[in-house]
Amino acid sequence: MNRLVSNIVFTKNRPLQLEGYLGSLFKHFSEELFQTYILYKPQLFDAEYEQCFRKYSNCIVIRENDFHSDFLKLLSQIDTKYILFGIDDVVYLDPVSFDIIEACFNQFPGDIFGFSLRHSTESIKDRDDIHEFSLSEQAVYKFNWKDGKTDLTSYPFELCATIYPTALIKKIINSVTNNNPLIRKLFSPGSKVIKVLGAIISTRPILKSFGYFFSPNTLESWSCRWCQNHSQQLPKFLYFQKLCASAIQVNMVNTSTNNEANSSAEHTVEVLAEKYKQGYRFDIDAIEKNKPTGAHCGQDYFKLIKSK
Repeated sequence: MNRLVSNIVFTKNRPLQLEGYLGSLFKHFSEELFQTYILYKPQLFDAEYEQCFRKYSNCIVIRENDFHSDFLKLLSQIDTKYILFGIDDVVYLDPVSFDIIEACFNQFPGDIFGFSLRHSTESIKDRDDIHEFSLSEQAVYKFNWKDGKTDLTSYPFELCATIYPTALIKKIINSVTNNNPLIRKLFSPGSKVIKVLGAIISTRPILKSFGYFFSPNTLESWSCRWCQNHSQQLPKFLYFQKLCASAIQVNMVNTSTNNEANSSAEHTVEVLAEKYKQGYRFDIDAIEKNKPTGAHCGQDYFKLIKSK
């Protein structure tokens, strides 16, 4: 089957939340649209992850060895027209017709950077200029991320819930990454030189200078910074119709980036993995009845239900 979108999902220590992501995505969007790749960093809860992978057996699981190399290898193999990134704490709340999404890419190829599923007129109004137009008798909106007035609206490249042209993503990643063979050998994450230097100094500035990301966080932030610094080379509009997805931030798996929402003892990765083992799952129906109004939300929206 020819899929239109490659869905690349990043996960670590969150099997229950990953299943919530996959279940909510495929509830609101046809699974036939996506070839889903799960870039999984093994650390804890392998048995629970295997249970999730068996349920969603059409997903291709890549066990992370070296994040930078694993991601680049995967990206080089992708030949779908579009890419959608995902993080395991994201939950989908609503669909948008994919016919509308593809029509935006087809009709406005020169000015569309991506079609966002995490923006709404309510969250943007009074801060950014929104342009409304009609497409197939439906209202669609766009805003200029180059003039974004908030952290979210000026942040075009993200791993949460935006559909991008694959060619554009490959251009950005290729521009961020140093492609000199000698540099790649000596200064890539996991190289002998970096390991030796890492015992003496922080290697993060070195890796950053050569464009080597070593986690989803650095992939996102360094690529986005490149886009902001080279905006003249990129389309200026992010299109959207409504808020379809939100990141429910209740725990951390990477201490380099703090969640905006407060976490609690009942939502640690250890507690949630045990809940998953006991048969609890994220309550997708509950969040559809009490929808967040922004791209990020907290523990009030994180409800579990015992699976039957």
